Parts: sequence; structure tokens; C-alpha cells
Amino acid sequence: MEIDEDKIDEAALALMYLTLHERCYAWKQIDWQVTSRLHEKGLICDPVGKAKSVVFTDEGLKQAEALFHKLFTKNES
Repeated sequence: MEIDEDKIDEAALALMYLTLHERCYAWKQIDWQVTSRLHEKGLICDPVGKAKSVVFTDEGLKQAEALFHKLFTKNES
């Protein structure tokens, strides 16, 4: 089975949006490899450190919100 890491990253970013606090912080309870890739893509600030949360970049916050709605909200009819 081949894993699509981009789909994993999108789901992780959307889940991080669920823990959004203080406008741009999210708890970093996501796998380190995933947070490293999100950082490399410019969607979060450097996740390495003692802080328990990461900071979304402006683009990361936009994408996280859009992916959260796409993946985790019900369509209203």
C-alpha cells in the first residue's frame, strides 16, 4: 500500500484547525514527520521547541480552515 503523504498532511492541518486558539495557535499533538512537512510547505512556523502549540502562517490558517470545512462538516441541504 502506498501512502499519500499530501492527504495525511491535509487531514492533519484540518485537525490542527480544530484546536485553534488565540487566532493562530494550534496544539501540536500531530506526528513530528507531519509537522515537519507542514513547516517545509510554509503552512506552520517551525514546530521544534518546548512550546505545546505551533503557529499557523497566514496561508496555513486559510488552508486549515478550508480543509476543516471540506473534510469535517456536513453539507447543509
